[in-house]
Amino acid sequence: MPAPVSIVIPTLNAEGELPATLEHLMEGLAAGLIRELVISDGGSTDATRAIAEASGAEWISGAPSRGGQLRRGCAAAQGGWLLVLHADTHLAPGWAAAVTKHLHEGQGRPACFRLRFRARGAMPAWVAGWANLRTRVFGLPYGDQGLLIARTDYEAAGGYPDQVLMEDVALARLLKGITVLPSAALTSAVRYQRAGWLRRGGRNLWTLIRYFFGGKPERLAKYYSK
Repeated sequence: MPAPVSIVIPTLNAEGELPATLEHLMEGLAAGLIRELVISDGGSTDATRAIAEASGAEWISGAPSRGGQLRRGCAAAQGGWLLVLHADTHLAPGWAAAVTKHLHEGQGRPACFRLRFRARGAMPAWVAGWANLRTRVFGLPYGDQGLLIARTDYEAAGGYPDQVLMEDVALARLLKGITVLPSAALTSAVRYQRAGWLRRGGRNLWTLIRYFFGGKPERLAKYYSK
């Protein structure tokens, strides 16, 4: 019987982060979870493709748009379950056991991981705490928490929209009962460290509010990337 989970990762010049992300997936191979790895690229000019192909991943390339890249990657994946990750997200040790248990006991519900930053201190803990609270209360995980979803549910929701930002929120709003797994996704803190934790966190919240009130992803992306 084939392994149940296809890993889908969108990339764009991810040579600095991708190797460690792939290394943290190895326990899923040992547990017999991972059927395939699909890298959906947006036009990398660095060593991302060489790293992906050396790992045995299926390589898909197209226009740079995270929603579009995820849509193409998920369409190519063959597994009954999809696990979508960002290229700078490291799954914490024990993630494979948490996913296996969810597949057996989660009644088919979509799931995500608890967010943690790869940084120490009060501010990383505070920002991650808010993100985890938002996920539990409103069912709105961001992409850096990963998304584990049955293919049937993914297709029923229409999949990721082809947009440059908030593609994760757009899909999550269509899903019901997202479970938070008892395992963490450790994401890069670089953007927060560059901009400042409060400034970056406030910008993310304001971007989310504007999106809910009809802001266009293309315009929001310009504000978000500052």
